Amino acid sequence: MKKALALILVLTMLTFGAGLAEDGKITATGTGKGIDGDVVVQVTADATTIYDVQVLEQNETPGIGSVAVEKLPGAIVEANSIAVDGISGATVTSDAIKTAIRQALTDSGIDPAPFEVAPAEAAPVERTPETLECDVVIVGAGGAGLTAAVRATQAGAKVLVLEKMPFVGGNSLKASGGMNCAGTKFQAAAGITDSGVREFVEDTMNGGHFLNDLGLVATMAINSAEAVEWLESIGAPLPKVAATGGTVHKYLHSPEDGSPVGSYLVAKLSEEAEKQGIEIMLNTTATEILMDNGAAVGVKAEDAQHDYTINAKAVILATGGFGANFELMCSFNPSLANAVTTNHPGATGDGILMAEAVGAATVDMDQIQLHPTVYQATSMLVSEKMRSLGSILVNQEGRRFTNDLATRDAVSAAELQQTGGYAYIIFDQNLVDNNKSAREYIANGMAVQGDTYEALAEAIGVDPATFVETMNTWNAAVASGVDAEFGRNNGMDADLSTPPFYAIQIAPGIHHTMGGIKIDTETHVISTEGKVIPGLFAAGETTGGVHGGNRIGGNAVCDFVVFGRIAGANAAEYALEEALEPAA
Repeated sequence: MKKALALILVLTMLTFGAGLAEDGKITATGTGKGIDGDVVVQVTADATTIYDVQVLEQNETPGIGSVAVEKLPGAIVEANSIAVDGISGATVTSDAIKTAIRQALTDSGIDPAPFEVAPAEAAPVERTPETLECDVVIVGAGGAGLTAAVRATQAGAKVLVLEKMPFVGGNSLKASGGMNCAGTKFQAAAGITDSGVREFVEDTMNGGHFLNDLGLVATMAINSAEAVEWLESIGAPLPKVAATGGTVHKYLHSPEDGSPVGSYLVAKLSEEAEKQGIEIMLNTTATEILMDNGAAVGVKAEDAQHDYTINAKAVILATGGFGANFELMCSFNPSLANAVTTNHPGATGDGILMAEAVGAATVDMDQIQLHPTVYQATSMLVSEKMRSLGSILVNQEGRRFTNDLATRDAVSAAELQQTGGYAYIIFDQNLVDNNKSAREYIANGMAVQGDTYEALAEAIGVDPATFVETMNTWNAAVASGVDAEFGRNNGMDADLSTPPFYAIQIAPGIHHTMGGIKIDTETHVISTEGKVIPGLFAAGETTGGVHGGNRIGGNAVCDFVVFGRIAGANAAEYALEEALEPAA
């Protein structure tokens, strides 16, 4: 009898997520919806005080949502308030933690209302002036900035990195596919012999509608194999090879376990930066490039406590694009005003604006890319690699309507012409078994499942007979190697015949800004007069010219690794030469 009562008590505690603790405190659990699934939080509190908050379960984006998981619980306990500011750039995760706390309190009989009062604002802090010295200052700690920092340090420079967000990685954290490279040992090992530098250049120029700077494209392609070798040397191999949208050949390199390439590389680059002792100043915003006799000699920056003057012999701008700056984007394309964006909130074009202020030229600023497969509810990107591995797109009528792996602009335009302006990405269990991202989409509740084609059709509200015909036609095309309907010629290594079957509703979203600061092939920033601005370098999405009128999936990662390495090496060389120059 005692055992039975004990069992009932345990089951009751598990069911309601709460247990009575000492001194009248309760310990309760609650759940909130994060961007990558449920966030489960445990709270210890009484009617007047939150004593402890612990996140028990979460699958949030490493480097973004994980920052909120790490920092927000302590802030809530310290302020004794749920109404503290969320973590910048991780709003969805922050809200999920707060929702979970409210649920835990409510379910345990504690009114959350007293904890909804915002803490009193602290008195404004007068920032203290501070001067720092380094060889190379890098503005931005995304993929390009981290790559440049590691490479410049390898070349012997003292490096300081500034990042305005509370986390490193920027948009690079959101890259989910892979890194395009040509002529690599991984391609050779897979028997791929037709994906050389020339083909890489041709596909990239064609994909960019020949608006690209040919010199920059050639530089990226020529250096891509060395770049992937360099990544392997710092513990970040990319051995799996596949095709991507808008290319004829297989260039896309990704991690062995199918992890999203962006968070994988950011983690590896961060680890290497830490090994090398590189200082990265988070929550620190660069505001101005310092110039002396026409040369860049540092930056001004600020955080909550300091106004910094950072004297450096070279400056690298790696601040990313402006895909979260709707005012700037709409100045070029007003139709984007109501679009969702896959960009993190820090992608506001700061580096471009600072560079323009010191006379830098810009190129292709009106070239703004929509990505065709964005889950609109959370602005989460559904990786292009899904289509590279064999998935297809169907409309609300249950039919394919385009070459699923055409360029992103072409697929996005085709989607917008369909009923409702959206489509479904269709995949099967075989793809799920071979792709980690697909498993995450399912776990996050993004996908609808059906054990048969008919069941999936009914689940998404399309005509079952039409959908079955579409799937059978596609599977036959894969078997024959010929897509007679739309001419798709890659991502056809496996059909979609393994149940269960899945669908995710997607539509276009703002993804990449192809325009930015004008650079040459050595990453020198070029002025409006067509001259090199001494001491000023730039790399990554903050630059323009590489991608032209449309970016090929996988090229952004290649861009930031190749040009990040070049910027780091050249800035270090310039800085160290400047250090040897005798004083005037």
